[in-house]
Amino acid sequence: MNRWSRRLVGAATTAALTCGLTAGVPAGAEAGGGLRDYLVFYADGARDGAVAAVRAGGGTPLSTETKLGYIVARGPGARFAEALAGSDAVAGISSDRRIGFATATPAAPVSTSDIRTVTLAGEEPLAGRQWDMKMIGATASGSHATAPGVKKVLVGVIDTGVDGRHPDIAPNFDRALSRNFVTDRPNDSNGSRLDGPCEFAGCKDPADWDDDGHGTHVAGTIASPVNGLGVAGVAPNVSLVNLRAGQDSGLFFLKPSLDALTYAGDHGIDVVNMSYYIDPWLFNCKANPRDSKAERLEQRGVITGMQRALDYARKRGVTLVGALGNGSTDLGRPRTDVKSPDYPLDSERPRRIDNSCLNVPAESRGVVSVSALGPTGRKAPYADYGVEQADLSAPGGDENDGPGGPDVTRNVLAAAPEHALRAKGLIDAGGRPVSDSVVRDCAGGTCAYYQYLAGSSMAAPHVTGVAAVIVSRFGKPGAGGLTMAPAKVERLLYATATRKACPSPRGYIYRDSGRKAIHVCEGSAARNGFYGRGIVNAAKAATVAEAAR
Repeated sequence: MNRWSRRLVGAATTAALTCGLTAGVPAGAEAGGGLRDYLVFYADGARDGAVAAVRAGGGTPLSTETKLGYIVARGPGARFAEALAGSDAVAGISSDRRIGFATATPAAPVSTSDIRTVTLAGEEPLAGRQWDMKMIGATASGSHATAPGVKKVLVGVIDTGVDGRHPDIAPNFDRALSRNFVTDRPNDSNGSRLDGPCEFAGCKDPADWDDDGHGTHVAGTIASPVNGLGVAGVAPNVSLVNLRAGQDSGLFFLKPSLDALTYAGDHGIDVVNMSYYIDPWLFNCKANPRDSKAERLEQRGVITGMQRALDYARKRGVTLVGALGNGSTDLGRPRTDVKSPDYPLDSERPRRIDNSCLNVPAESRGVVSVSALGPTGRKAPYADYGVEQADLSAPGGDENDGPGGPDVTRNVLAAAPEHALRAKGLIDAGGRPVSDSVVRDCAGGTCAYYQYLAGSSMAAPHVTGVAAVIVSRFGKPGAGGLTMAPAKVERLLYATATRKACPSPRGYIYRDSGRKAIHVCEGSAARNGFYGRGIVNAAKAATVAEAAR
């Protein structure tokens, strides 16, 4: 499934599928008009009017979420959405179902990897493989020595889950605060396999479980501890909180994302990482003439609902970090969307779009959006970019960024759940890796697994980890432990980043895939479309004077 790691990983090139939706039917709604649950976002002060519109459209209000201003309602498919589209009291409407993808695709299997690399004194056994941490100064002699973070800082991972039992996650995993906001769905509404068979009663995975591996990889990059095993994260002493909003398949419904952000705001979470986008629309357009009236309303619902949830969390001290995307697209000049709508499966149709259309949450207000880099520091070919959209850049992986052909070790190495690797056939019955994309490390009778992945999904957690370091240093006592205004965290992230100018010439030519692609970088060294305000710098963030706040 398409994550913001190729799954958003690597260049995301998807052939346009022409299995379109019936005209006037919102993504995922049956043409026959069967009853569905919807999130109906009401305009300011217009709750009663929205309730009346729901009833007038033949629907039934089920509950109201006053924090974010929406009604959960059940209505008769397309007819219901069309009826609400004409009400001034309704700001948007979205089906209560999967919306989005986590991002990162596993690298192609090559051979086996089961070694402890030679490291310097004080380093973790696999530190020699962490080119990404060296790039940003998150090493034993860098930020780990001066500011490794503190347990009172809570980092929420909004993703496919976190394997809280992983030996290189467990010491920093806060099981009590962690929550799973999704229920597994074996099949989509047309009967095609989605999440597959349920592993737990009621199709509800525990809050320390991750069948996909994407969320665990993200969590490990943020905060794998220094414990003599495997790798260390950017902020190895902070606490990890699983706020699961993604399905096993890597898709994200809107409501779990809203619930996760609301929970983060209410429970003192300091920073959240969002390495995914909200679907069924890769680009959400409020007024695209090529979409039906109901489809436009649904996309307004995604934009409105997520913005309300992001604002709610940010006002309560949550710094928001997101992956910019893996579509190789200048987000300031998007032209075509061939991935939407993507639910039910195989429903995509090509459509023309423009800059009024938004990738959510990457282009939502208040989100620090991160572009991905390869080992040499060049923008990865898959990475989305844009002078208005890129806030920072960070290592995301690029196996073609170097001499001698593709090399999986140019991607980012981080924790992987053993059961997920077994399910994908990446380790054998005896536990040995059968792919160079997987590494096993053992110490004191304990073994743990790690995987090389690439994508903007992998870049964002580097920034999240540095944000956690900043809160650890400058945060004040507050809900959950420490707190720091997101605006101050962002200011220090930007102030401590390593400035990097556009390449010369500005039109950078990629030939890695055998096809010529030119991405044009706009802006100055202070802020440009490839690097944003610069490459995140953990070492500098760990030593910047308090007066710099």
